[in-house]
Amino acid sequence: MDGWLDCLAGASGDMLLGTLVDAGASLDAIQDAIAAVTVEPIRLTVSTVERHGLGATKVDVVAPHTKVTRTWTHIRGQLESADLAEPVRKTALGAFERLANAEAAVHRTSPEHVHFHEVGGLDAIADIVGTAAGLHALGIERLSASTVTLGSGMTRGEHGRIPIPGPAALMLLRDAQAPVWSGPAPYEMCTPTGAALLAETVSSWGPLPPMVVRTVGMGAGSREIDELPNVLRLVLGQPRTTTDSVTRETVLQANVDDLDPRLWPGVLEALLAAGASDAWLSPIVMKKGRPAHTVHVLCPPDAADALRGVLFAQTTTIGLREHAVDKVALAREQQTIEVQGQRVGVKIAHRDGQVANVSVEFDDVRAAAETLGVPLRELMAAATAIAREQYGAR
Repeated sequence: MDGWLDCLAGASGDMLLGTLVDAGASLDAIQDAIAAVTVEPIRLTVSTVERHGLGATKVDVVAPHTKVTRTWTHIRGQLESADLAEPVRKTALGAFERLANAEAAVHRTSPEHVHFHEVGGLDAIADIVGTAAGLHALGIERLSASTVTLGSGMTRGEHGRIPIPGPAALMLLRDAQAPVWSGPAPYEMCTPTGAALLAETVSSWGPLPPMVVRTVGMGAGSREIDELPNVLRLVLGQPRTTTDSVTRETVLQANVDDLDPRLWPGVLEALLAAGASDAWLSPIVMKKGRPAHTVHVLCPPDAADALRGVLFAQTTTIGLREHAVDKVALAREQQTIEVQGQRVGVKIAHRDGQVANVSVEFDDVRAAAETLGVPLRELMAAATAIAREQYGAR
């Protein structure tokens, strides 16, 4: 089973518990796992609430007041000795270790020496162990998540006022390479506990992946806020069986009406050399009837800055548009064929175990045509026919 978390309203431990219970995780299994770790009695209460008219499950942790100050060493010992399923123990240990390291870095000390409520509190134990048990109970094999909303403004912690996004949450999500944004609400939307659990359990980040949806869980945050529904959604389903590769890429665009058209081939070559996945032109008509071109660049996000430099240096544009897209690519392989004694490269694309397309390398065919002294058009047709017959294109 695959799962995807919609973190539009951020994430917290109680929101994760709520969405797991709402998706069908056994409350008894979660409660038993928490009881296996703690000495103090901790009880989970479940209620149905509305957030912007959406029904959601709210889970509250009811724990006794304690003066015990726990450390990461203490928590680790409890988890290692508790009667837990190994996947639950592993997830809980990983999330607590991440949280302890982040809080220690924020306070400029070591995880073994920092004393703080955020890791030692009974509510954090319930949130982390309970979430680990809920994920295990649902049989989730892969978990992905959307961009995480962090919030903005200020909140109050044990040691005073804290800016939002919180330093520990930022550090945890940075280490997980999670995409984040502040969002529209001036509140803490992602807690350190929520960030630690996301960092430990989420294996990929992005929009809802291809799947056949089986169920949807909705967990509620503590308060109703005006800016957005304060809920965390969990979509569970069977992954769509496909060999397609889906990656997140960036598109850069600019309208240019005053560049010598003879320069465009060199611009496109420079863009491809600088890391673009593809680069192309579209003819357009701008205001006052001026003919122009839109230059488009498709690229991995980490190549975008270098490609901006190429566009600003080699064209006359003074501004760009950018947006993110999903790039779907078929699995492919390179082979060669022989045409009238000349070697020509062939690109073969596959989808779900079947040959989807076969194409010959144009530059190879052109070089072969020049060597043989035959028309390019004729050799292109011959090479394509040989490639399709040899590699079985549909």
